[in-house]
Amino acid sequence: MSADARLKVVLCWHMHQPQYRDLVRGTYQLPWTYLHAIKDYVDMAAHLEAVPGARAVINFAPILLEQIEDYAEQVGAFLSEGVEIRDPLLAALAGPELPADTDARRELVNACLRANRTRLIDRFPAYRQLARFAECMGDAAEGVEYLSDRYLADLLVWYHLAWMGETVRRRDTRIKRLQNKGSGFTVADRRLLVSVIGEQLAGIIGRYRSLADRGRVELSVSPYAHPIIPLLLDIGSAREALPDVALPMLDAYPGGKGRARWHVRAAIETFEHHFGRLPQGCWPSEGGLSEATLRLLEDHGF
Repeated sequence: MSADARLKVVLCWHMHQPQYRDLVRGTYQLPWTYLHAIKDYVDMAAHLEAVPGARAVINFAPILLEQIEDYAEQVGAFLSEGVEIRDPLLAALAGPELPADTDARRELVNACLRANRTRLIDRFPAYRQLARFAECMGDAAEGVEYLSDRYLADLLVWYHLAWMGETVRRRDTRIKRLQNKGSGFTVADRRLLVSVIGEQLAGIIGRYRSLADRGRVELSVSPYAHPIIPLLLDIGSAREALPDVALPMLDAYPGGKGRARWHVRAAIETFEHHFGRLPQGCWPSEGGLSEATLRLLEDHGF
């Protein structure tokens, strides 16, 4: 087979988390942005850095970039000034005192069990034992009263150690020391772990920017809040792919065309703010395309 006849394959890694912040209070409702950041986004950067010949397209959703930046700033403010972190799970890890309220302690235990059983819980004997204890307690409300602060602290630490990127766990001596300690984690231990988390969060965007500067990755962006652009432009565009699809009795999404343009403009502005350059491409939300969407993207330089 000649070189010209070979199939060209582009690997595009789509980094996206929805908006988890309550935009009025600024409090995070779910922790997935920072957890995936310290695990998946950190490891992907490390793998690309470690293999000089590796090339990839990395796509970022703008609201993910903003949340990563916000988390990094919050952790930095906590470590330097003691400002409370506005994510209940991360705040529990960071704070000197664990919640006394029974419902809050129950929610903390449940939150620390939201992890893949095989890959994140069972691979660490200490974490597995803590999880089994919580599972034996079941949903009995009175059982929470028997959980000591030491148990909750150990569970919090192991939850975050399990979510830590593999490359960080293998290289960072502080993480190794915490894993080797295994139990009886102190407030100082928890603060140390928070500082490592903060370092990882603060470095993510810069690492991908550096990879792009060296020509190792191409960076692209999705529309700002991950809307389905074809439907904003024309509800009927769904029939381009599914001629018989049942659609709402709606002629058009209210203000859809203007909203679609805003999402694309805001995406470019947010991307440029974080990376100091224009995106090299656009991955439309959920891969949603239509003729009108292609024209809109072309009008904005894609």
